[in-house]
Amino acid sequence: MSEHILSAFDRDLEAVQALVVKMGGLVEEQILESARALEVRDLELAEEIRGRDRAVDELEEKINEEAARLIALRAPAARDLRMALSVIKISASLERVGDYAKNIAKRTQVLSDGPQISGTATAIRRMAGTTEAMLKDALDAYIQRDPKLAADVRERDLEVDQMYNALFREFLTYMMEDPRNITPCMHLHFIAKNIERMGDHATTIAEQVIYLVTGEMPEDARPKSSSVM
Repeated sequence: MSEHILSAFDRDLEAVQALVVKMGGLVEEQILESARALEVRDLELAEEIRGRDRAVDELEEKINEEAARLIALRAPAARDLRMALSVIKISASLERVGDYAKNIAKRTQVLSDGPQISGTATAIRRMAGTTEAMLKDALDAYIQRDPKLAADVRERDLEVDQMYNALFREFLTYMMEDPRNITPCMHLHFIAKNIERMGDHATTIAEQVIYLVTGEMPEDARPKSSSVM
């Protein structure tokens, strides 16, 4: 009987994890496409990204419902309970990343009529690509139960912070050079900050993997660059 219950739990958990993987794929795509829409000022794509956010929200709701049902029905203990709770925490981080991608799309629409700030959209796209790679690896670490890969993701958050700080200083320079740059640079700053937050959520997922496998959260502080704002 215990083996039967265990196998049923495993099957149910795999089904919920499949939803997490699907959600992660959608969010990864949202990151890259929101940055692309900004770079080429594709307003149609920006609007599409905003509309897709509902699918991400619905997946989070579904994951929460299924995880709650799994816990109530199977009454898992110890490590199994950690696994069941992890899908709720990871889906919450993914939902926030999706929200940030939607916010980038919104600001892309606002920026479309203003002056272009040379090179900044390309730098933001590069930062988004770095963050998307972090998120992909964090989810791979989760599926593979690979704490080493998760620890690597955690270390790479420093690179995203450094990219954000460099962009912030660049925005300040442009604003001081010409007051007409203030409004677009403020919007671009918020976009860069959104991406920096995405990196934080990828790191949170990586830390969940480490906790899931080892039973302990990392003791050392996250590697962080001194933030300029």
